[in-house]
Amino acid sequence: MKLVRLIANLGYGSRKQVALMFREGRVTDAEGEVLYADDQVTHDAVRIDGEPLDPPSGLVLMLHKPVGHTCSTRDPGRIVYDLLPPRFRLRSPLLSTVGRLDRDTSGLLLMTDDGQRLHRIVSPRANLAKVYEATLAQDLRGDEGAVFASGTLMLENEKTPLAPASLEVVDPRHARLTLTEGRYHQVRRMFAAVGNHVEALHRSRIGGLDLGGLPVGEWRQLDATDLDRLFGAGA
Repeated sequence: MKLVRLIANLGYGSRKQVALMFREGRVTDAEGEVLYADDQVTHDAVRIDGEPLDPPSGLVLMLHKPVGHTCSTRDPGRIVYDLLPPRFRLRSPLLSTVGRLDRDTSGLLLMTDDGQRLHRIVSPRANLAKVYEATLAQDLRGDEGAVFASGTLMLENEKTPLAPASLEVVDPRHARLTLTEGRYHQVRRMFAAVGNHVEALHRSRIGGLDLGGLPVGEWRQLDATDLDRLFGAGA
């Protein structure tokens, strides 16, 4: 791929704007030597204004999503893309969230510009477990674990029952719920179905991958070891 197209696809600007960067000498190699649009160099060797290029196509990242941000590109309020380098919204292929966390849910969110990998993660065949920490308005009554594990719980306006889910009671108003599917507002609706209300919700794990101490609002690129961990627990 030509350097102009590569850099444009990473969101640095239109091809015309990127071509101007070359003419202005802003595109160099790691030693500071000016590059030209037809030069053949590796992705890692390219610098723009002295800074390495953003990760190449095939990016998978984890974000510690805060409460108050939506997984959207159009919401008038705060969105998860505000937490990333601005260029990431302009990448081609598009950088998409892998599933969603609603505005009031925090925790582990995956994003990728790799459509095949996105499909692999969200596919029911992957059977990737997702772990949520729920803070509840009322004490657990004691039978919720059996109800969630039964595989017969039907949510309002749904036509098929939920797959069995595992509930761990941390304390009377704190539950850890493990799901293998991702229906709309599923955790909140499950607790509503047993007469409770979720006051706070946090996703702590997907497959074998957790946040690993990543601060709220921060992100990092996943490497091959991370992806092995992700799919190593349930794929």
